[in-house]
Amino acid sequence: MITRDLPIRVVLADDSFLVREAVARILEHEAHLEVVARCHDRASLLAAVERERPTVVVTDIRMPPDLEDEGIQVANELRERYPEIGVVVLSQYAEPRFGLALLEAGSDGRAYLLKERVSDRGQLVGAIDAVARGGAFVDAKIVESMIARHTAPGDSPLAELSPRELEILGEIAQGKSNPRIARELVLTKRAVEKHINSIFLKLGLSYAEDVSRRVKATLIYLAAAGRRD
Repeated sequence: MITRDLPIRVVLADDSFLVREAVARILEHEAHLEVVARCHDRASLLAAVERERPTVVVTDIRMPPDLEDEGIQVANELRERYPEIGVVVLSQYAEPRFGLALLEAGSDGRAYLLKERVSDRGQLVGAIDAVARGGAFVDAKIVESMIARHTAPGDSPLAELSPRELEILGEIAQGKSNPRIARELVLTKRAVEKHINSIFLKLGLSYAEDVSRRVKATLIYLAAAGRRD
């Protein structure tokens, strides 16, 4: 989590020297971020995490030794060992299976961002800030790919939601807890829970663990927002 008087300590991991240096240069212009290690493979990344105990890891999805899904593996391992460490996974392509693998255990403290966004300092820094706070960030292009197969062309899975339910779903998509949503929308916690259960039911998410339903509802919301943009 972010501590106001301390910088966000970041460990970078990418097998490309040029990408590592490019990301590091972008982050070095942010006073509240400190790059504490640069790694080239899974082993060096895990060693740096043990040594530095960063706030956030920014990692490529594919790295040596196998160039498959090492970034996802590390993210899932850190959720078990160091759940307080946020992870931003960078991918060259919008691959739904990797996004789902990253988020299936929960979206808190996780971000999935296309590498093409790295040149946009605001998006990259925003993703890092979000996961440092325990929130989430998912690239709109990746989200669209994730749920496109489940949505008929021209349909919106949000069409059945009431204006209040859409408002609450927007709050969920920002990673906010039920008590915080209740405070900010001036509702009782009971009312928020009732609206959320209705949202899950209308989106066909009634038979899953709550954390999984919140992730899936967020993905649907973000994908619909991406299509409107």
